[in-house]
Amino acid sequence: MLNDVSIVIDSHNDSIVTHMRKGGLPFNPTLPKRNEDGPGVVRLVRDPLPHSTPIQLNVPTMRAGGVDVAYFAIDVTRARNNHLAYALDGYGFFDAECQRDGSIKLVTSSQGMLEAKATGRLGAVLVMENSDGLAGSLHVLRMIHRIGVRVIGFTHNPRSDAADGVGESDTGGGLTLFGRELVQAMNDLGMLIDVAHLSERGFWDVLERSNDPIIASHACCRALCDHPRNLTDEQLRALAQTGGVVGITFVPFFVHEHEDAASFERLIDHIEHAIDVAGPDHVGIGSDFDGGGTLLGDAGEFPAIATALKERGHADDVIHKVMGQNHFRLFQRVCG
Repeated sequence: MLNDVSIVIDSHNDSIVTHMRKGGLPFNPTLPKRNEDGPGVVRLVRDPLPHSTPIQLNVPTMRAGGVDVAYFAIDVTRARNNHLAYALDGYGFFDAECQRDGSIKLVTSSQGMLEAKATGRLGAVLVMENSDGLAGSLHVLRMIHRIGVRVIGFTHNPRSDAADGVGESDTGGGLTLFGRELVQAMNDLGMLIDVAHLSERGFWDVLERSNDPIIASHACCRALCDHPRNLTDEQLRALAQTGGVVGITFVPFFVHEHEDAASFERLIDHIEHAIDVAGPDHVGIGSDFDGGGTLLGDAGEFPAIATALKERGHADDVIHKVMGQNHFRLFQRVCG
């Protein structure tokens, strides 16, 4: 178990796809771009990002901010009829980046996280965002697990094979029959279920059926910002009662109803509210860097959160929990 060891973990980013959309930008900027080939639709060459768009999370920004482990998600939603190939293409790109540089280590266990930290490497957890990447097959789930994916978000905002997302909440739909099977299969494999984009009905369905605690990898508090992607106090308490963790995110319109009024101080308010409601053992950080999490400029600014919590009177042990120990404990319990 992790006791006095401090570890910093960020439970969500979209940095893989962002690097690919910028023409295969290396995660270590000291290395040259690789010659990329492959299907253009998968690689999003038709939807590139301008080179002026800043990268928020890569090797130097993680090191500057003391981020030990990050959860690297591939949101397959936009790939439509190409979900699985899109996911595998992204994982393959990232794996090649890890292999040629050595600064980042793919980790599939809590011990792997600690080993990466002890050897001066950055830990990376592979995430599939939107279970449509499984192509409706639990056999695909087994193979995704085999290549190292340890976290799956059942939906993005629309409806998926597994459940309704928050964009479908008015229908009252929750888990589908496949979604129910997926909960059990992920429990059996030791994979972490992410409810970040689920409809509220789906959230409760997962809590009722899962034997393991769950993560809301990037969300904020509905009591402070009435956005459907945020969790109500009732959800926060239920998440905590089952041992789960919410990763408070840096997306401005999840922090304040009026995006222009969102601020770093308001972000800290959300962290404090989650601590008050769910308890200090059930709150972490899920930036959504390179996917809309812009209230911090990049991962190099992570220490500002710890500083702000310290200035508001929180004890060091609580700050360590929020900055990563809670995510570590949950990952250890579910994934080993």
